[in-house]
Amino acid sequence: MAVALYDEYLERINALVARIAAEERDSIMRAAVAVADRVADDRLVNVIGPGGHSSMGAEEIFYRAGGLACVNALLDDGFLLAHGAIRSMLVERTPGYGRTVLRNANLVAGDVLIIVNAYGVNSSTIDCALYAREIGVTTIGVTSVELQRALPQGHGARHPGGQDLADLADITIDTKVPVGDALMEVDGVHERVGAVSTFANSFALNALMLEAIAELARRKIDPPIWRSANSPGGDEANQAAIARYRPRVKRL
Repeated sequence: MAVALYDEYLERINALVARIAAEERDSIMRAAVAVADRVADDRLVNVIGPGGHSSMGAEEIFYRAGGLACVNALLDDGFLLAHGAIRSMLVERTPGYGRTVLRNANLVAGDVLIIVNAYGVNSSTIDCALYAREIGVTTIGVTSVELQRALPQGHGARHPGGQDLADLADITIDTKVPVGDALMEVDGVHERVGAVSTFANSFALNALMLEAIAELARRKIDPPIWRSANSPGGDEANQAAIARYRPRVKRL
């Protein structure tokens, strides 16, 4: 039987995820402590994905079975592909937009904000990081350092200030996504194919959440966890968390 192209794709995805696990252990553990500290203080764990597919990163850990119930995903309609893919790209590149989103999120000093964006250079991402720093919010960047370093200054995707998220976040989890995102080459096809950033973001974010939960357990704190609503007793198990967090989490 001929080897399928997706077999090699799977190998490359696995290799990249293994690199994150091996090389980002310290950053993941530091970020987990930061998240656990906020949960222990009954604060929300805020997350934003300022850009089309990056929004899926914020959604990945929001209202997620087996995940923390106190996650507050800042899901702004402007970033969502559902309202137009090119529109989403233009919005994420608009200076000031990210600041506006965060100003309306009621963040305060001492909060934590996870910023998910593979490229880590667009105006909304950088504005979110800058604004969070200005108001005393701890930031965790989930992003690819390689992508940021490779994108030249003056590129249309960059914030006017030219900064990289990896240099602004208090803690950076490097997702190792290669330039261009796509991993595969196909004979006769002029562009690389098979994107990996969503896999990388999801693994990094779930690793962070798992370690934060484990850290809380070490502190003898049983954190609020969602049970799948599509499992026996799921709806009933989630009622307490819904009552506790629906008044505080806008999108719940």
